[in-house]
Amino acid sequence: MGKSVFYAEIIDFIGEPRVMGENAIRHFSDGMMLVDESGKIEQVGDASNMRNLLDGSEIVVDYRGKVIMPGFVDTHVHYVQTNIIASYGSQLFDWLNKYTFPEEARFADPVYASEAAQFFINELLRNGTTSAMVFASSHKTSADAIFEEARKREMCLVAGKVMMDCNAPAEICDTPESAYADCKALITTWHGKERLHYALTPRFAPTSTEAQLEVVQSLLHEFDDLHIQTHVAENPQEVAWVAELFPWSRSYLDVYDRYEMLREKAVYAHCIYLDDHDRERMGATGASISFCPTSNLFLGSGLFKINENQKFNVRVGIGSDVGGGTSFSILRTLHEAYKVSQMARQQFSAFDAFYAATLGGARSLYLDREIGNFGGGKVADFVVLNTRATPLLSRRMDVVQSLEEKLFVLMMLGDEHTVHATHILGKLVYKKGIAG
Repeated sequence: MGKSVFYAEIIDFIGEPRVMGENAIRHFSDGMMLVDESGKIEQVGDASNMRNLLDGSEIVVDYRGKVIMPGFVDTHVHYVQTNIIASYGSQLFDWLNKYTFPEEARFADPVYASEAAQFFINELLRNGTTSAMVFASSHKTSADAIFEEARKREMCLVAGKVMMDCNAPAEICDTPESAYADCKALITTWHGKERLHYALTPRFAPTSTEAQLEVVQSLLHEFDDLHIQTHVAENPQEVAWVAELFPWSRSYLDVYDRYEMLREKAVYAHCIYLDDHDRERMGATGASISFCPTSNLFLGSGLFKINENQKFNVRVGIGSDVGGGTSFSILRTLHEAYKVSQMARQQFSAFDAFYAATLGGARSLYLDREIGNFGGGKVADFVVLNTRATPLLSRRMDVVQSLEEKLFVLMMLGDEHTVHATHILGKLVYKKGIAG
């Protein structure tokens, strides 16, 4: 395949709007993106200034009338919970025991895991999500399945098998010894292979003994460049339980800190009930937060205060948190994030939102050298958005007065139907419901 050239309105971020203001945004109303044979971006800019770079041999894709943005980055999602999305329940613990744990037990079956992984990846692409940080179940087979499916699609994916050795049904528990062996095998097989990355994945502190947290610490010492993903401070009862289970800890987050898990490439979902000392530690260590508004609302967990974390320069990405979250759509997730922020008396602009869903998410995963915007040499993973996908959206777009208003309308009224196409490495992988 030769070079490709894409025409569209193009929007991306080169920095954080909170810091750089409007200088953080690049916007080409009549834009052109040139992608090389390997699927990497050569250049992006105004079409009128770039046409002289073409020699006529390029594959031309005309998306004029639509918007190209970097593919969305979902920083927290459970592929093994797809079948229990929108399950009526109470709050976190009841929901886990009634729906989550029985469903995850089914992922011991590699056939079941493989079919679920295929559906899950299809849903990500249908929603314009090109990279994600994914929880598997506690079974090695489930992690193998999601990595294999992502590898087939050439996706940038971070994933790991759940580690849990207590306070859960026996059929989904491992042991410190089996967790070590399974993780080591998965790291050896998948970590750094093509665009795949391994994340050590203790479910959350209450389902790990100190012996298992020591295994996490040991693996971090044994292997370079691993990611970490887990949950923290999602629910008041959960916070109280951690205080009982780990009486020596200063806070819930301090449990992880004791085992050297606060570091770069560590992503903590929720973080609703942190204090300033916790936030300061996260900022100082380079750990990131995944803001998961739809699950926080669905499970009645609480309101995340994004500005309180920004004070300490904590990296924050967006997580759909399916299946506690109620949609694979990052656009839907952003409009719930705005509502949560309103209720929490926080500021969360459209620029903040789309930054968090693209470059901010990539920075949270420490993958921004590869993905997140259209910088030269980065991978051409992108979503094509139809800003007139519905009559209401089209009517509202007729009267927008600025780019920020346009993006705000898009995140408040857009959803999976707004996604016209998705590209990985410049190649079409989804268009109007048809896999490419």
